[in-house]
Amino acid sequence: MQNIFAWIMGILAAVIPGLAPSVPAGWNGYVEADYTYAAAPAVGTITRIAVAEGQAVKAGDVLFVLDASQQQAQYDAAEARAQSALATLQNLQTGSRQDELDVAQASLDKAQSDLNLANTNLTRTQDLYDRGLTPVSQLDAARASAQAAQATAAQLQAQLKVAQLPARDAQQIAADASYKAAEADAETAKAALDQRTITAPSDGRVERLFYKVGEVAGAGAPVLSIQGGGALKVEFYVNQQDRQRFALGQPVAVTCDGCPAGLTATVSHFASDPEFTPPIIYSRDERQRLVFLTEATMDNQNGILPGQPVSTELQHE
Repeated sequence: MQNIFAWIMGILAAVIPGLAPSVPAGWNGYVEADYTYAAAPAVGTITRIAVAEGQAVKAGDVLFVLDASQQQAQYDAAEARAQSALATLQNLQTGSRQDELDVAQASLDKAQSDLNLANTNLTRTQDLYDRGLTPVSQLDAARASAQAAQATAAQLQAQLKVAQLPARDAQQIAADASYKAAEADAETAKAALDQRTITAPSDGRVERLFYKVGEVAGAGAPVLSIQGGGALKVEFYVNQQDRQRFALGQPVAVTCDGCPAGLTATVSHFASDPEFTPPIIYSRDERQRLVFLTEATMDNQNGILPGQPVSTELQHE
């Protein structure tokens, strides 16, 4: 008979507010860790996974590698274009090569020798003409040869000066712009190549692997998760009436099965939106169904494990 009475009271307490026996004020929740998700920045086949679940990692450690054959080829081509553009720029800045200058100088030396010979021949012919020993036509021919030799020497002298000069400013500016563009393309290709090797952003422990070697990881899809060095948090749900009893920085007591005594946490966050919204207006009865997520940072990070169900109570009110 006593069991039947207890059963009836339980049914009535579930449907009639105020009939349930009073219980200590507390809120149930669980412990949540700070997780970092390592994802592939672009689609690619996973060629190597360098870590295992449960392994401790340091910031900068290699986590996994994506196939980089296409990115390597693109970088090699971009680097070759950059080197070609640099060579063109340097050639315009320094003028002709030394071998080309040597050829131009030799041609000028020959022209000057021909000019000296033509001037000597003209002087001799002029002396013979003055003594009446040669006709005027021969003198004119000697004078024409000397003038031609003079013109050839002057032309080669000008060509040598041009060869020694760098290119015009406009040509150098254009070549410099081409080199900078090629260098930027090479840097972009190098960045894409580097992104095929994913490293740990911070210290932590590998929590879960979501892919295997040989599988294709999508862009932005997490390949593994890392439990970071951030603080453990207790997440629990408070109804809309008890919510007014909490404040940021307020201490709460934390208890759980098998955990050491004396665990505490500090309230660090309140959710503004309720976790459950009734399908009708907020009447007095329906408001009781609203709960709000509240977070408290564990003061002792070594006394509890992530995922552990816990109960929380206010320490001081």
